[in-house]
Amino acid sequence: MRHGHKVGVVIPALNEAEAITRVIGDIPAWVDVIVVADNGSSDGTQRLAEASGAQVTVAPDGAYGAACLAGIAALPDCSIIVFVDGDYSDYPDRMDQLVDPIAVDGVDLVIGSRQLGRAAAGALTLPQRFGNWLACRLIKLLWGVSYTDLGPFRAIRADALRRLAMTDRAYGWTVEMQLRAIQEGLYVREVPVDYRVRIGRSKISGTVRGTFLAGHAILGTIFRIAMSERTRKRSQTFC
Repeated sequence: MRHGHKVGVVIPALNEAEAITRVIGDIPAWVDVIVVADNGSSDGTQRLAEASGAQVTVAPDGAYGAACLAGIAALPDCSIIVFVDGDYSDYPDRMDQLVDPIAVDGVDLVIGSRQLGRAAAGALTLPQRFGNWLACRLIKLLWGVSYTDLGPFRAIRADALRRLAMTDRAYGWTVEMQLRAIQEGLYVREVPVDYRVRIGRSKISGTVRGTFLAGHAILGTIFRIAMSERTRKRSQTFC
């Protein structure tokens, strides 16, 4: 419990046996429930997560958004939900930086920005940096809202998350959340977060295929939502 709010943490994971125990171990004691949403690990991630005190749910189709959705579905009632990666690139022990603006200041969505914080050398690849920059520039161009990052370390009020009606099951999850937040008029705040070199190999940025698929999903999500919004506005105009 944090400032009277029940806090749940969702950790999407795929073959993170080297890191998952450290991630869970660094989560503050005031967090009420931890769910590891596993994408079908074969290295013992699930067993280690359970031994570390987390609940485990399985999203076997191997996509980031699907894991996040499965983790949300497995949570008991919580008023604040935090998302943190299972590779130890984030700093779970600093989760208060994301939760307190919601619990104390009434913010709906807090995004941990690696651009505003300090990223260790090699923690963000050149394609990641460029992809984040391009996506944020497109969002500014199309919606007039400034973001600096699509960082995965984030917290959201549970009732606000329900309003977003998230659907992305792949790598467009984070950008979909930020675009839906604009559409719903949520109170969003970016806070600086530090970022370190992950443990193990990334399933996304660590491969050419993963980088391509992630970039395609992110840009596709931006244009899909933009086109859907334009179509809806045109329909309302003719009604």
